[in-house]
Amino acid sequence: MFCYQCEQTTGGKGCTHASVSGKDPTAAALQDLIVYAVKGISTFASRAARLGRRDRDIDVFVVEALFATVTNVDFDPDRLQAMLDRAYELLGKAKGLYEAACLQSSVTMEWLEEGAGAWVPAAGLEGLVQQGEAASITARIEAFGEDVAGVQELILYGLKGAAAYADHALILGKESEAIFDAFHDVLAFLAADPADLNELLAKALAVGELNLRVMELLDAAHTETYGHPEPTAVNIEPVKGKAVLISGHDLKDLHDLLEQTKDKGINVYTHGEMLPAHSYPKLKAYPHLVGNYGGAWQDQQKEFEAFPGAVLMTTNCIIKPRESYKGRIFTNGLVAWPGVRHIRGNDFAPVIEAALEAPGFADDAPARTITVGFGHNAVLGVADKVVEAVKAGAIKHFFLVGGCDGARPGRNYYTEFAEAVPADCVILTLACGKYRFNKMDFGDIGGIPRLLDMGQCNDAHSAIRVAVALSEAFGCGVNDLPLSLILSWFEQKAVAILLSLLHLGIRGIRLGPSLPAFVSPAVLNVLVEKFDIKPIGDPQEDLKAILAS
Repeated sequence: MFCYQCEQTTGGKGCTHASVSGKDPTAAALQDLIVYAVKGISTFASRAARLGRRDRDIDVFVVEALFATVTNVDFDPDRLQAMLDRAYELLGKAKGLYEAACLQSSVTMEWLEEGAGAWVPAAGLEGLVQQGEAASITARIEAFGEDVAGVQELILYGLKGAAAYADHALILGKESEAIFDAFHDVLAFLAADPADLNELLAKALAVGELNLRVMELLDAAHTETYGHPEPTAVNIEPVKGKAVLISGHDLKDLHDLLEQTKDKGINVYTHGEMLPAHSYPKLKAYPHLVGNYGGAWQDQQKEFEAFPGAVLMTTNCIIKPRESYKGRIFTNGLVAWPGVRHIRGNDFAPVIEAALEAPGFADDAPARTITVGFGHNAVLGVADKVVEAVKAGAIKHFFLVGGCDGARPGRNYYTEFAEAVPADCVILTLACGKYRFNKMDFGDIGGIPRLLDMGQCNDAHSAIRVAVALSEAFGCGVNDLPLSLILSWFEQKAVAILLSLLHLGIRGIRLGPSLPAFVSPAVLNVLVEKFDIKPIGDPQEDLKAILAS
């Protein structure tokens, strides 16, 4: 196997025996083959769509399949093999769709019976693994070199991240034919093994544009379903009683769990990226949504072990469960781990049963809160006060400090940076990177909190909307605002967000704790020259340089 799609890849170069995330060579090969298969599907589906023929089953499957290969999602070989069976079925359907579209439009079919478009699955798991190994990145590195292969992967990883957000939106009934078409177009582009670096970098920015549209769609799905986030104090200490802990990103899973647990004497706690759910009016209306427990994903083994109730994982970020809690953790949606019970059809009865059997918390702990809910609607509602504070000199600078958290050394940088930010500056934050400092008291500036939690990673869309609104208010470009981005990355959703920011032309982003292994020195030089991307350094020195510029 070879995998370097996440920040914690072995030695900063690539995992070759087993991934740091827990993915073994079998799962890695099957995931590589799934990507290869969807490239084949999209070579036909993209052409059919241009001729006016689409198939929703194909569209949805491609999004789900890409999401299943994101870091820490699906580790179960049985489920991955079943996905490959479905991929082959839909590959045939996509071929037929394209053929019918050509006949209907009197267009001559392109010959696509080679490469991914000609894939036929091997018989049995061993054969599929061999096919997956042949389709891995190592062959393209040998054929095209690390520069070209790395940018091909940059495009793919951004597309995987966008697929995760598209899946969240789909679950809430929001979808777009234009977005489906864009996924197919990019996959068809990659299936042809493009090698021109300029063309590849342009396509990477196009993926950033696609991800921006997907985040807008997901924002509409969330706010139309559950209301606009509003500033909300969230308890972060235990409450006496039976308990369920829900982790991940999927708000519908939380809503359904709240519905099914009401009046059962079970308290529901959020974990990780589910924390922002407390700010949505229709979710926080449930009185048994009592608080948030724990922190970011990388601490889940010790946190889940200590939690005296059932645990539900709704999306990516699962880590190999310890035996001590393997019998009371459940997966849902696309996330899966071998030997862990998977929920069907959002029927959480097994989760409820496990919660009732577990001891729960024996006593109330003294209440302690943090505040969330500073989405674009809330912040823009007081934009006049923010603008006035800037013009009066009360607010000197804005820092967006956030992104994915992780276990690799170097992430204390973000804590130290946030602590060092001067008292006349505001910190915006989002995603699970905020757990590095979100329990600290930063105070306020004239009633405006100095720490504004804008939500999940996908709520980068909120930060972008706020930045654009401020630039309009001050009559300048976003890059001319007193705003600096200090981002941490871990997996493919962070890649998608970075590409969205680059698509918007945002410069001077500081990125860490280490740069992506798939971005070669030559490609990094291009990104530095065009976008002034910088690796993080010493927090005090970085802060001094930013404020002096």
